[in-house]
Amino acid sequence: MRRGVTSGLCWLTALSALPALAQAPGAAAPAQPNTGDTAWVLASAALVLFMTPGLALFYAGMVRRKNVLGTLLHSFIAMALMSVLWVVIGFSLAFAEGSPFVGGLKYLGMGNMADPVWTGTSIPPMAFMIYQAMFAVITPALISGAVAERMRFGAYVLFIGLWSLLVYCPVAHWVWGADGFLLKMGALDFAGGNVVHVSSGVSALVACLVLGARSKDTEDIPAPHNLGMTVLGAGILWFGWFGFNAGSALGANNLAATAFVNTNTAAATAMLMWCLVEYLRHGRATVLGGVSGAVAGLVAITPAAGFVTPMAAIAIGALVTLVCFTAIELKGRLGYDDSLDAFGVHGVGGATGAMLTGVFALKAVNAAGQDGLLAGNAGLLVTQAVSVVVTAVYAAVVTFILLKVIGALTPLKLSAEEQSDGMDMVLHNEVGYRL
Repeated sequence: MRRGVTSGLCWLTALSALPALAQAPGAAAPAQPNTGDTAWVLASAALVLFMTPGLALFYAGMVRRKNVLGTLLHSFIAMALMSVLWVVIGFSLAFAEGSPFVGGLKYLGMGNMADPVWTGTSIPPMAFMIYQAMFAVITPALISGAVAERMRFGAYVLFIGLWSLLVYCPVAHWVWGADGFLLKMGALDFAGGNVVHVSSGVSALVACLVLGARSKDTEDIPAPHNLGMTVLGAGILWFGWFGFNAGSALGANNLAATAFVNTNTAAATAMLMWCLVEYLRHGRATVLGGVSGAVAGLVAITPAAGFVTPMAAIAIGALVTLVCFTAIELKGRLGYDDSLDAFGVHGVGGATGAMLTGVFALKAVNAAGQDGLLAGNAGLLVTQAVSVVVTAVYAAVVTFILLKVIGALTPLKLSAEEQSDGMDMVLHNEVGYRL
């Protein structure tokens, strides 16, 4: 009896070993997600999502009070619309392998997302997907700053939905997709200088030119109605931007810490520099100027955050201030009505940051990057310039076509009388304040 039991146990042991014997010699077990990295990326996703309500407050404080609700809704509707589009098709167009220009349909409707970790990372595919979703949410909302106080809500919703699929997703694939042509060319964009800021900023300029200026109302000067709201929004943006940039390391590691430090340093430098430039130019520093400078610094460091040193971040923050301040000063002379300086800060700031990445990047900071101009590689600066120009031209052309097509289907702009009454009452039958 004892011999039979022993024989049975031997057979069970042999059977249990069969899967291991069937595995090819030297084959590694499937990679499993790192819990610390996953937690950081999910927390960063929440931080980036929080930036969109921050943007809503930042923009809404700068418009007249009769347009405050409509301006808030421009950002919040982007949170809803882009979240759905991204899950259904946007993520696949941006990150599935397809062509060098756009992704395929492998991840349509979140199919084929069962791998333990996303390729090249230590986090689950769903964590990577939802983190990237938050970038897709805020990017089209940035455009609303250029058309504030005059674009019809229905036309705006249709525009940002189509824009996200036809502009944002392809550009994201070019830069971050495994077979994207700008990635293969060697362009560096750590967290979205091209993908987020150049694409939306240039599109914002085209949109404000197509719509034309706000109607002139001598009894209602288009000035910020609540700068306290704008300051609060800027603070939320600054806070959330740590998820935007440091989260792009896709792990809780030294690269994330470097991007975190660079983000804060560039924003602080740009705010100080903007206040100084304002004082030298106009004899006083302003609250709106100070927070605009901080946002410009955050925009410019975005493509460089994981490729440069903190001292380079100081230089980037200082230089982008000079460029963006000049761009906004020229706006009045050039005569275009970029209501809340979406192009002046995001378009100009994003392009400046992308170019300065080509100047200050160091492989010693990030082995996955390249050395820039100051380290003897002028070729990177050329590559960065090409990436900016290609992104800008593509975004401009597609935005122009989209607005013309949508404008043929439905009016884009409120009439002068409707603008006088305000977006809130005309479009939403609500008022922000009852005093």
